[in-house]
Amino acid sequence: MTPTAPSKPDPKILLIRFRRIGDVILTTPAVALLRERFPKAPLTYLVEEPYRRLVEGNPRLDRVLVVPAKQLRRDFLKLLGEIRREKFDIVLDMHGGPRASWITLRSGAGLKVGHGIRHKTFLYDLTVPRTGEGGPLHSVETHAGLVRALGVDFRKDEIPPVLLPPAKPEDIRRAEEIAGGAGNARLVVFHIGAGNEYRDWGVENIAALVKRLTRRGAVKIALIGGAGDQPREQEILAGFQDDPHARDSLLPLAGKLNLIALRELVARSTLFVGPDSGPMHIAAGTATPIVAYFGPTLPAHFGPWRPGVDPSRTVILQKNLDCRPCRQRECVTADFRCLRTISPAEVFSACSPFIGL
Repeated sequence: MTPTAPSKPDPKILLIRFRRIGDVILTTPAVALLRERFPKAPLTYLVEEPYRRLVEGNPRLDRVLVVPAKQLRRDFLKLLGEIRREKFDIVLDMHGGPRASWITLRSGAGLKVGHGIRHKTFLYDLTVPRTGEGGPLHSVETHAGLVRALGVDFRKDEIPPVLLPPAKPEDIRRAEEIAGGAGNARLVVFHIGAGNEYRDWGVENIAALVKRLTRRGAVKIALIGGAGDQPREQEILAGFQDDPHARDSLLPLAGKLNLIALRELVARSTLFVGPDSGPMHIAAGTATPIVAYFGPTLPAHFGPWRPGVDPSRTVILQKNLDCRPCRQRECVTADFRCLRTISPAEVFSACSPFIGL
């Protein structure tokens, strides 16, 4: 890759990043670098509908284009035509998937930049490696590398934190209502879901940790996740029907908070706990301590990106197994041991200093 300066001082730039929560959030430091280097350049971000709140309202963006997660062919062709008519000078493909790379190719942009993915390098004028020569590259760094390809120079320690858009008044009210309802108890936000079964710690482990946390001191636990996690939430609640104290300490919120309201709740909480996940990256945008457990993925690639926050406020739990990392298509041990063997006792021990237990 040879960095190149754009031919215009204020180029019209399109950024593309489809799915999912964490992936979109981890592009925001690159957006900040772009805005710093090109303060007057029109920046447009193309994102899928479920994740629009992660970028819509970002003060560093001029416009957000939103498309459905799945498009009919005619709608996709219409989108291609609209983008081509925009006459973008530069397209940064931060995704690399089939739809994003096809949009980049057909955009008509004078400079197309993407990741150096096998069999796709011919689609771009410049490609950026996803792996580092001296070790693993964090996802934030790989996205920042696309900006560096435009001739923007910066050090790793100059890459800014992740940034989510400002909250709306109703998001703040909702978070304050929940946090206020905890009274004098320490509020723990616990993500009970996972992106897939490979990152699923398991209901048994979750329930065991909840039991340990609620037995010691005044703690309220906000169970968070998507609407699809509600059956799991009900299973967890049902397991505590004979333990009124534990049951009363649980706040069932799966599917009841949008992404920005979740950020506001985490910011008002004592601790966030969960797997490598979108909510974990949302939590990284706050100063709230994080206890995260990693299985098939590596923190070196996808750990919480939070420069400026005391490193001691981020605790990562993982097992050093030869099968890590994996592509999350088949568990070679068939038991997800990379994650499931992280015990509730270990997670509780990591949580204890933050909540005074």
